[in-house]
Order: sequence, then C-alpha cells, then structure tokens
Amino acid sequence: MEKKVLLAENQPEFGAGLLKALAMDPSDVVGEIRDSGIKGRGGAGFPTGVKWSFAADANSSVKYVICNADEGEPGTFKDRILIEKYSQRLMEGMSIAGYAIGGSKGIIYLRAEYPYLIPAIEKARRTLTDRGLLGENIQGSGFNFHIELRHGAGAYICGEETALIESLEGRSGMPRNKPPYPVISGYLNKPTVINNVETFCAVPHIILNGAEWYHDLGSGECAGTKLFSISGDVGKPGVYELPMGAPLSDLLELVGAEDVQAVQVGGASGTTVPASAIHRALSFKDLPPGGSVIVFDNTVSMIDVLDNFMDFFVHESCGQCTPCREGTLQLQKAIEMIISGEIHSLEELDGFFKLARVMKTTSKCGLGQTAANCFVDIISNFTDFHRDNCSHEGDE
Repeated sequence: MEKKVLLAENQPEFGAGLLKALAMDPSDVVGEIRDSGIKGRGGAGFPTGVKWSFAADANSSVKYVICNADEGEPGTFKDRILIEKYSQRLMEGMSIAGYAIGGSKGIIYLRAEYPYLIPAIEKARRTLTDRGLLGENIQGSGFNFHIELRHGAGAYICGEETALIESLEGRSGMPRNKPPYPVISGYLNKPTVINNVETFCAVPHIILNGAEWYHDLGSGECAGTKLFSISGDVGKPGVYELPMGAPLSDLLELVGAEDVQAVQVGGASGTTVPASAIHRALSFKDLPPGGSVIVFDNTVSMIDVLDNFMDFFVHESCGQCTPCREGTLQLQKAIEMIISGEIHSLEELDGFFKLARVMKTTSKCGLGQTAANCFVDIISNFTDFHRDNCSHEGDE
C-alpha cells in the first residue's frame, strides 16, 4: 500500500483554513472545493463543489448550512470520533461553506444517541467565538456566521437530507419529493447546503493546501482520503483513514482480519462481498465508501446476519412509500421461509428478486432503494441458492 500523508497526519491550527478562505472571493472558494474532486463523505457521493455552486447561485438573501451528524448506519462510528476530537475543524468547515454560498447560519443535526458529544460541541463553539472565528464580523471581515446545535429523536430515515429538514422544521422525519432540491429550497424553503461531518472536516485542509493536493491524496481518479469504521471479526477494530480508491484488502490487512467469509461495505444498505472479492476498490465507482465496514469470519451464519439487517430495515422504514414499506416486510418473510426450510430452490425466490429490483427503482428515497441490497448479495453468495446472474440487476 502506497504511503501518503493523510489528513489525520496533517492537522493545521484551527481557524487557519477559514482565515485563508476569507481572503479569497467566495466564488474562488467554491471553485477550489469543486476542483478538489471531493464528494459527499456520508455515502451518497454527490460532488460537494457542485452542490455549493448551486446554493451560491440561488437567488436568496437567506441561506443555510447544515451538518448531517445523524450517523445511524449500522457499523458506522467515524463521525462520532471526528466530533469528539475535531469539533472546531467541523465548525470551521461549516463556516467556510457559509462564506462560499452567502449564508450566515449553520445547524449541526446531531444523532439522538450522541448526547454525550454535546459538551465537546459546545466547548468548540465557545472557543471559536472567543477567538473571533465564529459569530459576528469574523476577524473584521464583515462575515457573520452562527452555528446552532439540534438533535434528532433516533430515526434512521433522518440521515436522508430532506427527512432531516422535515425533522428540523418540527415535522415527522419523512423524505420530501425532489425536485426542488435543498440547494434551491431546503430548510424553511431557503437554499440549503447539507454535508456530512467528514466532508466539512476535510474542507479546511483543501482550502489551505489546494485542490490538486487533496485530489492527489486519492488513488487514480478517486480524490482525497476516506475514513472507515471497522468492526466485526477483526483483530484491531476502530477508525482508519485510507486513500480513496484503495483496495479492500489493504484495509483488511490493517485491521488484522483473518479467516474472512464476508465483508459488509457501506453498512446494511451497502454491498456484501465474499472473501474472493476483497481486491475490489473502496470508491464511488466500486464498493460504496459510506464508512461502515463489518467483517464476518467463517463461524458466522450469513442468513442470520441477513435476518438481522432486514429486521432493521422493516423497523426503520418511515412507511411513506409502498415499495419500501411493503417490500421490506415481504423480504423479511422470505428470509423466515428460508430459515424454516419452506423454500428449497432458487426458483422459488425469483419473485423476491424481482421485488428487490422494483424497490430499487421505485422507492422514494435511498432507504427503500438500497434496503434489498443485503438480501440480493447474501442470498446470491452465501447460501445454497447460488447462481452467477443473481446480482444487483441494473446496478452500474
């Protein structure tokens, strides 16, 4: 594995990135983020600079910057570590975004299960305010930016950006129809940029070191670095930073994974790969780099893993759209029939695989569109019902 100077090894003074940004034209800040190639580190992978440019161009005197800290994907805990250790860096990145798009207010939407992180966030906010790096007329620049802390009520669906906005506005966390997109009409119907904790933490590094520097941290066409939360049957679980585009095998070597049967990449809604596929790349073009990597050795029953994941999706579906609400229940029923021995052949599962494709193409949001991934992957690769063409049909 090629050794690169990763972000964790390059920690400038808090505020240095913001001060440099304030000396630039806002459009140049947006351009630097765009040219860096950074994509949303929450898992969706939308180009951050493009999102910021849409919000910057939106015609409104009021704009918002929201940090999605609702880290609810099973097996993910990287954002928790970033908030614990780098809350100042997070707020610095949000402030840079506010300056770039012309917004004066930021909101951190914190996962309900993370109340113990509130003191770290409040301390960082006080420190930045005392240093003149947050609040009114930051460093005499005329730029005002305030950050408010809000937290959810434990709903997985609020990781979806429009459901998060609904929650912030005091309604049930259910996804909105799109368009309009949040960058045009988001929080309180104003242009809104929503990015993940990890994305905002990377922004000051990009401003200080330049777009080319950040892009070259990655592998090939994949820009930057990525944090991964590693758990399961490994010798050294924890949070690891790798160049984007690195092979999964590099990560497994770092964490001391042995006797690997399967690896769940990208959380329950991601991709489950067998040991024979660990050469694949952790990138938006291959294995989904959302942040969660769960390793299972050969002592684990993968059908039991699938049963657990599908139970999670049934519980967390908001129930708004039929494909997700009913589809997850039907897939759960299929798993129960496999476990009880009522299903004996792959042909008996054809209808459920068709249902998985329908869910992917017709569900309203990412939960329903990806909830069947674990069903297709695990049935295809880790049961007696193997077949070569039993994959995510239609996936690119």
